[in-house]
Amino acid sequence: MLEVKADGFDAAFEAAETGDALAALTAEVAGLKARVEAGALRAARLPLDGVKGAADAVDPARTAFVERYLRRGLEAGVEMKSVTGTPNSDGGFAVPREIDAMIDRTLKSVSPIRAIANVVTTGTAGYRKLIAVGGTPSGWVAETAARPMTNTPAFNEVVPPSGHLYANPAASQAMLDDAMFDVEAWLADEVAREFARAEGAAFVTGNGTNQPKGFTTYPVTAEADAVRAYGTVQYVAAGAAGNFAAASPQDRLVDLVHALRAPYRQGAVFVMASDTLARIRKMKTSDGAFIWSPGLTVGQPGTLLGFPVVEAEDMPAVAADSLSIAFGNFQAAYVIADRGETSVLRDPYSNKPFVHFYATKRVGGALVNSEAIKLMRFSAT
Repeated sequence: MLEVKADGFDAAFEAAETGDALAALTAEVAGLKARVEAGALRAARLPLDGVKGAADAVDPARTAFVERYLRRGLEAGVEMKSVTGTPNSDGGFAVPREIDAMIDRTLKSVSPIRAIANVVTTGTAGYRKLIAVGGTPSGWVAETAARPMTNTPAFNEVVPPSGHLYANPAASQAMLDDAMFDVEAWLADEVAREFARAEGAAFVTGNGTNQPKGFTTYPVTAEADAVRAYGTVQYVAAGAAGNFAAASPQDRLVDLVHALRAPYRQGAVFVMASDTLARIRKMKTSDGAFIWSPGLTVGQPGTLLGFPVVEAEDMPAVAADSLSIAFGNFQAAYVIADRGETSVLRDPYSNKPFVHFYATKRVGGALVNSEAIKLMRFSAT
């Protein structure tokens, strides 16, 4: 309800008597419109209790999770989603999607294999993937000839081994009581850093027992794709035990690239540790040019033989018979299976006066297409 004084109308009526009615009424309408808009703007800016920002106003579950559960440990008004089948009092709170997205973004930027592999989100613990071996058989016939039945393609089922990934960062209650302390960003950063460290090792060297199976732990052979058993990875010898070949070491890298079939080379990358990359960056061709090309812009990866290089510190160091360099299309070769959201359990009792946040997430990983990846083994043959 707006209270409007009639003085302006009186003036308009007087102006109408003098013959200037249209101009006076136009001016009065413009003034009324300005006052109404100003009042609406002030009403829109009234502070609302408990509102921390536009994002929180859109998603009250996020506000309840951060301000009530994380800071004060109050469970009332917070949606609980138990991921272990235990009662709600023992189970975890599902992290709101904004915080979970922050963790996922950090994981992708910190964990190098997650950034290049095929990541799928599942609703159950038993994710399975069927792989057709050899494709669908076909044949040639004349226009009017009979069509004999072709062979049935063979399928292999891949079940990525998985395990519970957890982190347990702690903060003092005084920090949580401080309104200037961004508990949301702190928790996402701490959990993502711990998750990325554990994931990076598991995706490369994991043994598959209560954790993903790393792509360097599968059986290897020098046999080509046509004769190699399914699930076995082809390797290319570096030319010397524990080192590159003394003469033309870059030639073995070229052999590694072309061991991968052309369809998989679209989107392929090199993966190696920094120490291995340092050796390669010193290699030159016969005319003195480096085979390594640095990125032209900030954030763009350097290239080796025209392909991007991803540095993964969990790759094995160069040693006798080590598998220190991988080259392949990881989108086709390796799958990471994430089950649902990250869950957090607040624990203010185990280590007083600190409050622990026990975060868990179920993650699996496996090699699904051994033809899409090649390894370099540092051996003579």
